[in-house]
Amino acid sequence: MTDEHGGAAGAFELASVGSAMVVGFAVTGRAVAASLRAHGISVLATDDHPSASMRAEAASIAVELLENPDIELLRNRLEDLDAVLPSPGIPAHHPVFEAARAAGVPVLSEFDLAAAWDGRPIVAITGTDGKTTVTTMVTAMLNESGLRAVACGNTETPLVLAIEQSEIDVFVVEASSFRLGHSQRFRPRVAVWLNFAPDHLDAHGSLAHYEWAKSRIWSDLDPEIGLAIANAQDAVVLANRNPDVRTLTFGPEGSGADATVADGELRLPDGTRLVRVDELRRSLPHDIANALAAAMAALAIGADTDAVRRVLREFEGLPHRVQFVAEHAGVRWFDDSKATTPHAALAAVAGFESVVLIAGGRNKGLDLSVIAEAVPPVRALIAIGESGPELASAFSGRCEVVTIDTSMDDAVRAAFDVARPGDAVLLSPGCASFDWFSSYSERGDAFAASVQSLIARERAN
Repeated sequence: MTDEHGGAAGAFELASVGSAMVVGFAVTGRAVAASLRAHGISVLATDDHPSASMRAEAASIAVELLENPDIELLRNRLEDLDAVLPSPGIPAHHPVFEAARAAGVPVLSEFDLAAAWDGRPIVAITGTDGKTTVTTMVTAMLNESGLRAVACGNTETPLVLAIEQSEIDVFVVEASSFRLGHSQRFRPRVAVWLNFAPDHLDAHGSLAHYEWAKSRIWSDLDPEIGLAIANAQDAVVLANRNPDVRTLTFGPEGSGADATVADGELRLPDGTRLVRVDELRRSLPHDIANALAAAMAALAIGADTDAVRRVLREFEGLPHRVQFVAEHAGVRWFDDSKATTPHAALAAVAGFESVVLIAGGRNKGLDLSVIAEAVPPVRALIAIGESGPELASAFSGRCEVVTIDTSMDDAVRAAFDVARPGDAVLLSPGCASFDWFSSYSERGDAFAASVQSLIARERAN
């Protein structure tokens, strides 16, 4: 049974599942299939773009792999199955969802499997931006406190694999909208919603469905022991609060949040002082928000306050997230290639006083014109890739614009030519990387290499 958005709805007992279809046979799909087989559930897998490694993996665990099945074949095969488990990223318009509705077969996620097979506590983190950073910080805070924690979910380790580790005390789950939207029931002990902005509309089909999927993080929290942690400055996040569950908020000084900044210090809802802002190795506005959210979540699940302070002082951030690359002639260069949405680019730009912005790539169906709201502090734009002309049009008349449709080397050269002492040159694309690169990390590495090479040549002259 599914709700009007195509996601899970209502109560469902996994014990009634003897057979299941796993849709998509990449990392999560393979883990789910293997876990189902280990629990005695027969599996039929499908993939629209099968590879040799997928075929070999399916054979190794005795799973039939349907290759690029049409809707009629899906309908026929679902008649004899008890559940459908789509992998993250399977779009809402995929024919399997219509086939499942027609057959009356429920849609589940790996979260449903984990809940049925394991009862250890979960801290869950969602949000358009910052999930991985906060997940990493919470995990570090718990481990520093002597608890055994693992980051999982929307990482290299799906939750169904993580629960096989018997020594773990707490699972820190990066909860993507895809996993949340397909879950029948997800009940973490602590659930953090960092922010909300348009993203993944190509997969979700609408902004309303994307918001609904995100809101699932709070839907099933236990009213007695569950804790929701919310961004005090995000109207969409606040509008989706569960009135039956205790909610604490985080936000900057003057936001009225429970956890906030006062007199230059990060403070908890009870007034406890954590660290000074100037003790953080990264203190852009979104860094402070992430720090407050992570601290509250970790402490709520049992972390030690001093351990939380140590992690806050030592955390240097993750690669490709406003990562410092180099400084030359009074200009600082930063790699924020992970910013694949306009919201992420705007958050990064807000931390600087004067910016030469390198933005563009493959648009994910989002309104890129909102990035032009960043003028100022943006005083020049280097528009790159497929969406370069769209961005150039949005910024036209607002600031200096250079369009580059050739290479990252040329984009870096153009940024160097327009930058002035005191500027930050910021690669914060607001788009996916798949026009020029295979991943955001490859894009960020190319940017850093171009910057280092250019500066080396300039210093040699």
